[in-house]
Amino acid sequence: MTATEPAASDAAAPADTSPQSAPGATPPRSPLTARAAAELVGTAALVAIVVGSGIQATELTDDVALQLLANSTATVFGLGVLIALLGPVSGAHFNPAVTLAEWWTARRGGAGVNAREAAVYVPAQIAGAIAGAVLADAMFGEPLVRWSQHDRSAGNLLLGEVVATAGLILLVFGLAKSDRLRFAPVAVASYIGAAYWFTSSTSFANPAVTIGRTFTDTFAGIAPASVPGFIAMQVIGAAVGLALVAVIFMRGKADGGHQPAA
Repeated sequence: MTATEPAASDAAAPADTSPQSAPGATPPRSPLTARAAAELVGTAALVAIVVGSGIQATELTDDVALQLLANSTATVFGLGVLIALLGPVSGAHFNPAVTLAEWWTARRGGAGVNAREAAVYVPAQIAGAIAGAVLADAMFGEPLVRWSQHDRSAGNLLLGEVVATAGLILLVFGLAKSDRLRFAPVAVASYIGAAYWFTSSTSFANPAVTIGRTFTDTFAGIAPASVPGFIAMQVIGAAVGLALVAVIFMRGKADGGHQPAA
């Protein structure tokens, strides 16, 4: 979900005037095949964590609050580790909303994935999400594929997805704009953990993860009929997030020789 930071250059090397990488910008030395593999494996691991911890929680307690606490805590730690591990390879998007938002900013002159790379990333993310759900079911002795019956089509849940996705995009691209991507593993994981609790939808905020979670009729599942609405709201949320980034992190014009505050 984040960009990797550029390697330090030699002191004698000329200054690099190229644009800063956008969130998830792909490191130039990583072949596209490696990046796609990282996105597939990372998204699979993320969904396995979400689904598996949900199954484990429901087996250990009947208290729904404790189930959500266990589920969100596992997701926070797992996501942070995955971003730190795979960010240097692919940028650790694990999310078509992030990939497509980056492609949009890149085509408007920013740094990021091009159309060909996005066309590879997104299917890898979706395939990984499905594989992760099946793997989690297998580990806990559940049917490998059983469509979820968990309806999530209420209007308040859809609003929650707009908020969750907008906040995620604002965070990821805001970190890039403010040159704080080194904090991304902690910041992004922390945001997702918080959004489990402050959004009504428990913050899917990810079209690939949404699709993957239809394959498991467990705590973290979502009914297939609810998926189109969730993905539509995630797309809207991504657009809102990019608009907020443009407004909040807009660059001011130089003004009469005034120096910025230290």
